[in-house]
Amino acid sequence: MKKWATLAAAAMVSAGAVASDLDSVTERSSYYFGLDLGSNLAQQVGTERVDLEALILGLEDGLSEAEPRLSIDEIREAVMALQQELQAEMEEQSSALREPGEEFLAENAERDGVVVTDSGLQYEIIEESGSDVTPTASDTVRVHYHGTLIDGTVFDSSVERGEPVEFPLDGVIPGWTEGVQLMAEGDTYRFYIPSDLAYRDEAVGDIPPFSVLIFEVELLDVL
Repeated sequence: MKKWATLAAAAMVSAGAVASDLDSVTERSSYYFGLDLGSNLAQQVGTERVDLEALILGLEDGLSEAEPRLSIDEIREAVMALQQELQAEMEEQSSALREPGEEFLAENAERDGVVVTDSGLQYEIIEESGSDVTPTASDTVRVHYHGTLIDGTVFDSSVERGEPVEFPLDGVIPGWTEGVQLMAEGDTYRFYIPSDLAYRDEAVGDIPPFSVLIFEVELLDVL
């Protein structure tokens, strides 16, 4: 950030300093253009991948409609290389986030009483009621549940709120849709839901990306 501030100050001096209070419409709109461009670049590629001097040079050439200093092939090659760098970085970050959950599921699958379905969903039966009333994906169910991450962090719990929840089974994450259909009224199961059957790479509330979710679910009613 210090480098950016220094280069920005130098650029302002070389171009003729813009009024610090940005009074005119041109100054204010121009400031917005720069602010928007800088914010987007910071989010998309990170400040460490943007050379401010070269960026300003490109802006000056573009605004003056000067002949580009790089050929189309040189530009294409540079952009493709940058995209490959960003893709490799994202894959590395994703792998690091997935690893704890994958290790947990691999170890958990070896425990007595844990069943693994074809989709990768894991579950164990805590209590069976003996009922023959089971839901389908098109049914609405009434449940009590307690949801945690693999480190024990509670992210949602109807049990703690003291109020059961009703929802259509086809309107929830795939791990719930599949898992609750294995239950009968009155049963209590514990589900271990891989991120691919939950929120994948999204952060949802207190749930980080690529999280394995653990739910203890009591199926109260099939409505």
